[in-house]
Amino acid sequence: MRAILQSGFGSPDVLGLGEVEKPAPGEDEVLIRVRATTVTAGDCEFRRLDLPLYLRLPLRLYTGLRNRNGTIPGQELAGEVEAVGDGVTRFEPGDRVVAATLFRFGAYAEYACLPEHYPIALIPAGVTFEGAATLPVGGINGLHFLGMGEVGAGDEVLINGAGGSIGTYAVQIAKSIGAEVTAVDDSGKLETLRSIGADDVVDYTKEDYTRRGETYDAIVDVVGTSASSSGLDCLSETGRYVLGNPNVYGRIRGSWTSLTTDRTVAFELASPREEELRLLAGLVESGDVRPVIDRRYPLEEVADAHQYVESGRKTGSVVVTVGR
Repeated sequence: MRAILQSGFGSPDVLGLGEVEKPAPGEDEVLIRVRATTVTAGDCEFRRLDLPLYLRLPLRLYTGLRNRNGTIPGQELAGEVEAVGDGVTRFEPGDRVVAATLFRFGAYAEYACLPEHYPIALIPAGVTFEGAATLPVGGINGLHFLGMGEVGAGDEVLINGAGGSIGTYAVQIAKSIGAEVTAVDDSGKLETLRSIGADDVVDYTKEDYTRRGETYDAIVDVVGTSASSSGLDCLSETGRYVLGNPNVYGRIRGSWTSLTTDRTVAFELASPREEELRLLAGLVESGDVRPVIDRRYPLEEVADAHQYVESGRKTGSVVVTVGR
């Protein structure tokens, strides 16, 4: 089968199309014919090994031992079940499914084998493979961050970095539960953010949202490098600040703020679960949420897709279509 192999860590040049043996499902595994996957900012960080120090060596060792001929990257996929192991009870050949590959990776290939207990969910008939493939990373993290922020109906919510795969889902999910949403990103993404329901938009290249004099019940900082004092000052007295991608300083400052004030600073990435995938797929099927897809690339152009994602220009998700 065709697959993208990552020969090392560095620029997109380490990604190349190759041929590998098609996997066969074990006793508790599902073999999925991949129809669509994505390139996320996290995929690019993994390719560069731009990760916290405590993760770098374990990932080097893990990927080196697991795939001596090169790692097949990719964190999320959608496709059709082709075969199942004898112990599998939840799925059968022909099922349309969406899945998170977790630390197995492997989505950049024509086929992927995953254990049945992994986050795998059926795709409703009205949801496309391309749309479903964007749910495990963007959708689940958007849902998770809003949950950490305890966002509910009537809340005033600001989403910083709203134009990416996580942010576009967070905007729509927040609106679906009745929140008022202010979306922050650059000018090229504001029209899309309005079209998916943002009540107000801020171009961060022209205006600092912390100087607007507005306060919010929750701030979801998807780019989340730190919980600055100016950002915290934009919270209501009991507001919640969610750091989506915190550095060490952000964690320390956030913990101190939570201990010494009535405000809460939370930071934790989502752990994908099957029930969350089912919930999100249902929201897409009902029309309450729609996947925002910027560009589509064929499998053999994954390196180009990585370059585009790293440019910072994408709005929503970048999808890779798989299959001859």
